[in-house]
Amino acid sequence: MEKWFNVGKIVNTHGIKGEVRVISKTDFADERYKPGNHLYLFMPDAEEPIKLTVASHRKHKTFDLLTFTGYPHVNDVEPMKGGVLKITEEQQGELQENEFYFHQIIGCLVYTTKGEEIGKIREILTPGANDVWVVKGKGGKDILIPYIEQIVKKVDIKEKVILIEPMEGLLS
Repeated sequence: MEKWFNVGKIVNTHGIKGEVRVISKTDFADERYKPGNHLYLFMPDAEEPIKLTVASHRKHKTFDLLTFTGYPHVNDVEPMKGGVLKITEEQQGELQENEFYFHQIIGCLVYTTKGEEIGKIREILTPGANDVWVVKGKGGKDILIPYIEQIVKKVDIKEKVILIEPMEGLLS
């Protein structure tokens, strides 16, 4: 059975030239949306996904704007609204050392190097220089952990465990 990974959701059209607005859920938008790449569109009521070829990609505010080969007009892409764009497991590609896919990190338990449980990673923010992991703390409060060498000491995606060396004020 094919394993699919969500890369974004088409939330609207943009202009009249077949562009769609995508809220991305992917780690590598520039790579994912490179012209010529294939994405699979899953519509809520459809049996099978539609295979699409990316024709163009650009950023606009918080959205990724895409066009697809063979869909040159707003009327062609209007029915895609609400659809989810996915890729196959094979399309994920190999990562460098200390690089991870979001789905590998989300759900991991975080402990300090002294063995204190902090909580479970529920989200990843990508504000700029480095990713920030959002941990649902034991008290229900969110704890933000920057993914930097000084803090994140060990990532074990098989065991879904991450060890951190907390800096002053990080856990307060």
